[in-house]
Amino acid sequence: MRMSLRYAVLGLLARRPSTGYELTQTFDRSLRSSWHARHSQIYPELAKLEAAALVEVVGLGARRSKTYAVTAAGRAELRRWLVEVEPDRSQRSESGLRLFLTPLLDPDDRQATYERDLAHVELELAALGEVQAGMQNAPEPEAFAPQVELGIRMNTVLRDWLREQIKASAT
Repeated sequence: MRMSLRYAVLGLLARRPSTGYELTQTFDRSLRSSWHARHSQIYPELAKLEAAALVEVVGLGARRSKTYAVTAAGRAELRRWLVEVEPDRSQRSESGLRLFLTPLLDPDDRQATYERDLAHVELELAALGEVQAGMQNAPEPEAFAPQVELGIRMNTVLRDWLREQIKASAT
């Protein structure tokens, strides 16, 4: 079974009740290196989870915003998925596929592609560094610190690899 938005949302709500907007912010700040979700995906998923009694509305705010919390059934489903379901360890990454195929390009295109990818990785590292620096002021910084650190480490390895490829392509 592959990871789905359902379990990401359940997991975040198991940490603390949140609105859809707050969930979007958490995805953008803390889960960006492993799971991306758009605002437009989160609200339909919340509706499905509520219909399945896995989350419930625990508060209403301005402009009809709803604060959701995970239910006991939601926690049980999250536990089942984490403990009993073998994860799909295969990965599909368009970026990874492109990096695999980049050596097929002529040297100028290959160099430009690596440089473009390096610029993106450096932006990602800067963004993760900002998240990490701001975590001291966040509620429950320990909850997301390991994920942010993983993102930094993975992007650091990719950055170093891209630098090696750029250097090798230039010779």
